[in-house]
Amino acid sequence: MLSSAPTPSTHTHAELIYRLEQGQALLAENDANLIEVVGILKSYGVVLGEYARVLKDIAARQFVSPFPVFKFFEGEISLGKVWRHLMHDRINFEYAEYCMKGMLWHGHDTKFSEYLDSPDFKTNADRAIRAWFRGNPLMLTIHKLLPDLFTEQARQQAYYRNLGQFWTVMSDIFLKLSDAYDAGEVRSVQVVSEFILAGLVKDAASPIDYTLSIRGEAYDLIPTSCGFTFLPDAAVPYVEAIFFRGAPFFGTVSFNAQAFQISGNQSEFAYGALYADPLPVGGAGIPPTQLMQDMARHLPDYLSAIYDGGTRGRGDLLVKICESFQKSMFCVTTAAIWGLAPHPIATHEPQELHANRKYFEGWLTRLNESRVSRVGYDE
Repeated sequence: MLSSAPTPSTHTHAELIYRLEQGQALLAENDANLIEVVGILKSYGVVLGEYARVLKDIAARQFVSPFPVFKFFEGEISLGKVWRHLMHDRINFEYAEYCMKGMLWHGHDTKFSEYLDSPDFKTNADRAIRAWFRGNPLMLTIHKLLPDLFTEQARQQAYYRNLGQFWTVMSDIFLKLSDAYDAGEVRSVQVVSEFILAGLVKDAASPIDYTLSIRGEAYDLIPTSCGFTFLPDAAVPYVEAIFFRGAPFFGTVSFNAQAFQISGNQSEFAYGALYADPLPVGGAGIPPTQLMQDMARHLPDYLSAIYDGGTRGRGDLLVKICESFQKSMFCVTTAAIWGLAPHPIATHEPQELHANRKYFEGWLTRLNESRVSRVGYDE
């Protein structure tokens, strides 16, 4: 039971590097961690599938619509659906947008972002914008007078599409992981990270593109010929923006610029999922609360039973979900670290081992202030 969990681990920097070199996950190996991670990733996989579908639909249906009031409805509008939306009896797609904006904001040093600032994209966007507003002289005039207005909106839609494609793949990986666990094929935390890595490698070269259909005609905003692919142009920027950097939440961190409590350098931000304190989850204005609420709707029975059996039952459910989710993200991070290593983890060549050691040290330096030493438990 979570209420009788062992004492938190205090793995040192060197111990964590050793774990990575030995092909072990950052998260400690025990049955409690395994069941939590697999269970929460099953719930997360369901939620990500919903997020991905709607993000891609927004990129396809909304584009530069000036007032996208029903952007979350996927073209199906009814009084019942509107009522459920207003009462929040639905998936919180606002969290998906929060992640999209995080990628947009932190993506200024990526090749994908560079392309969105290129003359080629501006030309493609201009053609699509003019086609979108064909027959609307007011909007065409606004576009002519303020050409960057709708072009910037088109850039944002490109990130809706990018994140939607990324989450489609990740949803499939997490749901297949759950199926493999149910079939008895996944019986350790290490295998969880290996399973995720295999999925990342399998889809590494999947294209990231954006083609818009307007009145039956196709407009390539990001053609496949640009060469953007899943791993370097979606997965890695997502890990950087959401796992590591993130953004400070209103009401939890002072925004007093004179006190220098928030760095002016985005690369120094450490507000991402790997650093977050689970306790504020559930508070007003905390974006991850929405994700935890969504996952609470889709928990597998075995994980619900563990949470219910805790000291407070479901009284602190969102905090428990956040803790399990954070553990799972360290498994995903392990897979990403392995996948991007300069040499195979199993190498015995001294020079390659040294290069991997330097590479792992770089990652662990960034993770030093994260919750990596607090989310796992001693074996």
